[in-house]
Amino acid sequence: MRSRFSLIVMAAVLLSACAEKGAEVEPYDPARDYFSFANTDEFLTEHLALDIDVDFDAEELRGSVALRLRRIDPTSMEVILDTRDLAVSDVQVLLAEGDPVAAEYHFGEGDTVKGTPLIVRLPKEAEAEARFELKIQYSTSPDSTALQWLPPGLTAGGKHPLMFSQSQAVHARSWIPLQDTPAVRATYEARVKTPAELLAVMSANNNPLTPRSGEYQFEMPQPIPSYLMAIAVGNIFFAPLGEDTGVYAEPELLEASVFEFADTQEMLERAEALFGPYEWGRYDLLVLPPSFPYGGMENPRLSFITPSLLAGDRSLVYVIAHELAHSWSGNLVTNATWRDGWLNEGMTSYLESRLMEVIYDKDRVDEQRVLSYRELLLDLETVPLEMQALAPRLDSGDPDSFQGSIHYSKGELFLQYLENAFGRDVFDSFLSDYFAEFAFQTITTQRFLDYLDGKLLRVEGSKVSRTDVEGWLYQPGLPEGAPLPTSATLDAAAAMAHAWAEERVDVSEIPIASWSPQAVVHFINSLPEDLAEERLAALDESLRLSDTHNAEIGRTWFIQVAERRYMDAYGPMRQYLSRHGRGRLIYPIYLALADNGSDLELAQEIFESARGGYHPLAEAGIARVLQSDRD
Repeated sequence: MRSRFSLIVMAAVLLSACAEKGAEVEPYDPARDYFSFANTDEFLTEHLALDIDVDFDAEELRGSVALRLRRIDPTSMEVILDTRDLAVSDVQVLLAEGDPVAAEYHFGEGDTVKGTPLIVRLPKEAEAEARFELKIQYSTSPDSTALQWLPPGLTAGGKHPLMFSQSQAVHARSWIPLQDTPAVRATYEARVKTPAELLAVMSANNNPLTPRSGEYQFEMPQPIPSYLMAIAVGNIFFAPLGEDTGVYAEPELLEASVFEFADTQEMLERAEALFGPYEWGRYDLLVLPPSFPYGGMENPRLSFITPSLLAGDRSLVYVIAHELAHSWSGNLVTNATWRDGWLNEGMTSYLESRLMEVIYDKDRVDEQRVLSYRELLLDLETVPLEMQALAPRLDSGDPDSFQGSIHYSKGELFLQYLENAFGRDVFDSFLSDYFAEFAFQTITTQRFLDYLDGKLLRVEGSKVSRTDVEGWLYQPGLPEGAPLPTSATLDAAAAMAHAWAEERVDVSEIPIASWSPQAVVHFINSLPEDLAEERLAALDESLRLSDTHNAEIGRTWFIQVAERRYMDAYGPMRQYLSRHGRGRLIYPIYLALADNGSDLELAQEIFESARGGYHPLAEAGIARVLQSDRD
């Protein structure tokens, strides 16, 4: 997932609160998923069968899920599943032979982050069964944290509603009762019933030639973790990008999407050459409405993509490279717990850069590396030391937002450090073996470390020790010797910013037409803090920064507008915040308004007018910031 919200980590995600004096403290287990109620040490899900109706009027999914479970503990007679705001009407056990048997069930005590456990008491008839199915009749709530129901007015076409899911990190439980942990991988099938004029797609084997029938069948034959369960329903159509690739979008966005993502087939072929076989069949994209809260989500076979990438010049397609790279790091080899999320995002950020090098050029990639490094340094100023390790202690808080960009950018720097130490050819061979060794498995940081130790660190003449690697994985900050990215083109953009600010060059001499969007972003970020307002106005008038169609340039400019209180651009800034729902784009602008000493109330006012178009995840994050007490 390409998000990089650069969030300030809340107190709730720090180490667990101290126990009351005299109370016994449970030892921390780094291999345990602290964000799931599921008793995966007693039962494991092998397969899910969904049968659901999509009701736009009620804004709910209704139907059933049948979980095929394998018994791990022969003595256990209680299955605990994860749910959030689900209504359950019936639970039955389906044995290998015989009629369904009713099972007793109840909800346990709820938790703000984890939801509510569904506890199912198995009937005596299931006592000796090594495998059985648990069929649950249920419906979702309009308040599901995973599902966003868009009325026609918030879609590109304006005539049909649209619904989509976002299950990562712990939100699959708000639309399916299941073992919602990345430690469990399962295959699935689904029947989805929709209004006849709409098309349903899932993170499964979508057929581009599927006719609109109002009833759709899906199958995912490879086992996936629950956070990759995904669904979307709307007035969407398909266009091919290549033999094995294509894009779904509303018809109003389809032509622009085909142009923007035309290199996807080549990306797939180059990725296979770099990382090994692509194990998922087709690779398609789904371009969602602006309220999609992330840059992309790597749902297997069908990446969900923000329309903010439609810049018209293919300058933001590194997000596509990122989501495609997840087909290996994350989807093929999955982090066992959210503590190990760097194995997903850090590895993918590294693969993204490698892929972009062969598709485009190293100079373009170096620009992006420098910008990511700058964001990392900013996060290291705000993220508590306890959360600055790649694999921190993580047994409380919210796994959606605990490290900012650290598990992305620090993870990428760590892998670049290893590449530099062992050489690209050796490290590429290691990665190929790694993906083959752990394909369709979940692993912990410790298991990765042990594998790295055996493959590279113990090799005679190794320049890297296990202690060196442990410093990256378990210590705060950046270790000594961390590779620091550089970019000659961004250096030139920064020099131009200072030269213009010092009136050594005229605004007409700024060569913005020949710059990449990354260079424009760096130019804006390099402007001196004490720049006079009339100089900002001259810059904006000449370079048309407030009118940019590039979402990343707009993000950078409006952060500066809010921090500097450049009032002439507040109107376009308000429009920007209403036009985009991607958290990375809007969150830091709201934060800058709230922190500039004068505009907290204005930020709250803009948010109230725009929040109807935001996804529940983005809405909740912004609301927390704007409701916080501020000095």
